[in-house]
Order: sequence, then C-alpha cells, then structure tokens
Amino acid sequence: MLYKWVKNFKDCRFVFLGLVVVGLVLFCQVPVVAQVRSVGLFANVTLNLNFKPDPFILRGISGGDIAASGIAGRKESLTGSCVGFVDEAADHVIILKAFFKQLSLQVESEDDTTLVVRGPGGSWCNDDAPTRGKNSGISGEWLAGSYQVWVGSYQEKKYQPYVIRISQK
Repeated sequence: MLYKWVKNFKDCRFVFLGLVVVGLVLFCQVPVVAQVRSVGLFANVTLNLNFKPDPFILRGISGGDIAASGIAGRKESLTGSCVGFVDEAADHVIILKAFFKQLSLQVESEDDTTLVVRGPGGSWCNDDAPTRGKNSGISGEWLAGSYQVWVGSYQEKKYQPYVIRISQK
C-alpha cells in the first residue's frame, strides 16, 4: 500500500509541478499587461519647456485605411510628403504650453512609417526623415498649442507598433 501511495505521490508531483508552471506563467503575465497599460498606448501629453524625461516616449500602432494626404489636406508639406495610410482619429494629441525653439518628434518602428502633424499654423508631414531610414520625424520650432499626431504605415491596413521620441535636444 505504501508503494502505491509513493507511486501516486510521484504522479501528483508532476501534476503539482505542472500547476506551478501554469500559475507562474499566468502570474508573470499580469505585470506585463499592467505595464503595457501604464505606458498608455495612444496617450496624449501636455509639455512645458524643459520637460522631463527627455526624450518623452509615446507608443501606439501605426496604420489605417485613410490616405494621410486627406488628413493633412495636402500632398506635400515643407517637412515632407503626405503619404501612407492612417486612422481617422489622431493617435495622439500633444499640447505644448510654450513656444519651443527646438522640438523633435521621431518615430521608431520596424516598418516603414509616415507622420502627419496638424496644429497651429497648419499641417506637416514626413515619410523618411534624414538619417532615420524608413522612420519618420519632424524637427524645428513649434508654437504653443494643441497638435494632433497620426503615425501611418506606407501600405494600407498594415499595422505595426511604434514609439515616438519627443525631445528638446
């Protein structure tokens, strides 16, 4: 009888070990989900001069089925071509509380991204920023005010995670 109990105990040990592994996997995923939520996909931000941290990071998913030129109201801007596809709603709203003599928005993604920014004074676009490869970006002087930001994909309905780095440096 003791032999049967020991044999069953060994079987139970494997079942118990399996439950522990499943429990750990589920437990470890909870902080990851919470971490993604705390980062705030498609978050909006209000920035003052000398904001911290610099760069400030925004995250989202690029792409959509609306031509970026339709959102921008033009095919070309001083900062680049208005190409690619975006969603109807802006991915982010950036509120600048002051005039920034130098501010840059740089998109980082594994895919080819496009950028549309609409705010005080008009709209600006970019496809491939200099030295950024297939990633987009806009740098320069920015007036105080509210800016809508769309990150697009070069191909329609192609979606890819991205990071925007906003910096004064």
